[in-house]
Amino acid sequence: MKEYIDTGKKDTRSGFGAGLAELGKNNPDVVALCADLTGSLKMDEFKANHPERFFQVGIAEANMIGLAAGLTIGGKIPFTGTFANFSTGRVYDQIRQSVAYSHKNVKICASHAGLTLGEDGATHQILEDIGLMKMLPGMTVINPCDYNQTKAATMAIAEHHGPVYLRFGRPSVPNFTPADQPFVIGKAITLTEGTDVTIVATGHLVWEALEAAKSLEAQGISAEVINMHTIKPMDTECLLKSVSKTGCVVTAEEHNYLGGLGESVARELSLNQPAPQEFVATEDTFGESGTPAQLMEKYGLNAASIVAKTLKVIARKQ
Repeated sequence: MKEYIDTGKKDTRSGFGAGLAELGKNNPDVVALCADLTGSLKMDEFKANHPERFFQVGIAEANMIGLAAGLTIGGKIPFTGTFANFSTGRVYDQIRQSVAYSHKNVKICASHAGLTLGEDGATHQILEDIGLMKMLPGMTVINPCDYNQTKAATMAIAEHHGPVYLRFGRPSVPNFTPADQPFVIGKAITLTEGTDVTIVATGHLVWEALEAAKSLEAQGISAEVINMHTIKPMDTECLLKSVSKTGCVVTAEEHNYLGGLGESVARELSLNQPAPQEFVATEDTFGESGTPAQLMEKYGLNAASIVAKTLKVIARKQ
């Protein structure tokens, strides 16, 4: 099995900040808006280098989305930045009416997603955002796995015309994808090839899926791990090609199993190639306060849970 090396833990929000800073140098149409969280979103470098293209709107997220939609009319490419809960749940009406309905070229960039927001607790730990955003017609939904991929995705979405939801996180996580790997929207990446089970993971769970694959290999089980960084549009061809070989699927995500990656995969399987599937996700619940590690353990979002669900799905297949 191919080995992936953690080159040093980094937070994915810093990958966003680095990508935005690079865009600031190379694309004069890129503008940035922030809702009083410049430091948390790592937008400081863009602000310092391009103050005329940075708009601090304060704690007024709905206004930020409206401003961003308006800026597109003049040919600008606005990147909005705040926590995922405030990027989606607080401003859903504005996104639906002002951005998605008229297909505005707004990039909604959301940090501190999922349980790994940690100690701030359930009110801030949105676990429904992927579902909210993927249901909007024309919205592209992206959830990269590490610093390098988040930086690459940030730069890639500037070249994509249309609304995008880019989801990333707060904690430092393994950085293992190549720094020079191109990011292609809608094209999944097969990280390891296998014959017994397909593990489809997104975001922080991709590294956990790789760790699970190593544990499974020691048990004689061959796992194919797919990094499904783009949830909408999903790379159905990659998914179905893998499942035709393995015959069963485990999906892994830091999100509610209702409405997330797992449901998107289940839909494609039901339409094209029915196969047993198990879900690693939160189970119709809110989060709570705790360290990211404690919460991922308690809610079963880790390599051990992926291994357990793999053994279960393989038994179902047989």
